[in-house]
Amino acid sequence: MPIEPDFRKQARMPSSFLVHIVDDDQAVRESLGDLLQSMDYRVALYGSALDFLKVTLPDAPACLVLDIRLPGTSGLELQEYLASINIGLPIILMTAFGDIPMTVRGMKLGAVDFLTKPIRDQDLLDAVAAAIRLDQDRRQDIAQMAELRQKYALLTTRERQVMAFVASGLMNKQIASKLSISEVTVKMHRGSVMRKLEAKSVAALTRMAEALDITV
Repeated sequence: MPIEPDFRKQARMPSSFLVHIVDDDQAVRESLGDLLQSMDYRVALYGSALDFLKVTLPDAPACLVLDIRLPGTSGLELQEYLASINIGLPIILMTAFGDIPMTVRGMKLGAVDFLTKPIRDQDLLDAVAAAIRLDQDRRQDIAQMAELRQKYALLTTRERQVMAFVASGLMNKQIASKLSISEVTVKMHRGSVMRKLEAKSVAALTRMAEALDITV
């Protein structure tokens, strides 16, 4: 049976994927937790939004299975709060049939899925697997963006200027005219930019410039 959150013990679980379940019905959250643990997920259970907010989230791929109707702070209020502080944890909403309008609101707020109670085992497993993949992708994007910013920080001021012009579609001769330097010098800076950013093509360099929001 899953225990109420104790990350020291959970850290010994074989899976690196963590599922947070917030539901005020103990039987429901423990049943869902048992199912997920049987599939080697780490599980943390909470009876309220406040209980969830008391915990420091581990740095690992995860998702949140969240009941809409909770005592005190509702599931939607918790979802709104997490969005306001830029917590990108994928959220799966749990709802009763009468909560469909609220569920629509939750989806507009960014929930990745919603499950209607009573929840089918396979529906939960499918939703959690998809949400975990989303979080893995989000984390990979964040890591790649951080790496790109580190590489961009190594460029000289002139190299950044040349990069911006190249990404805007200008030819070497045009860039030389814009910067009042020789075309040979432009080629030199352009080559240095490509090496430092590990860009394999101008198209790749342009995508990097777009990601960094670089404009002329």
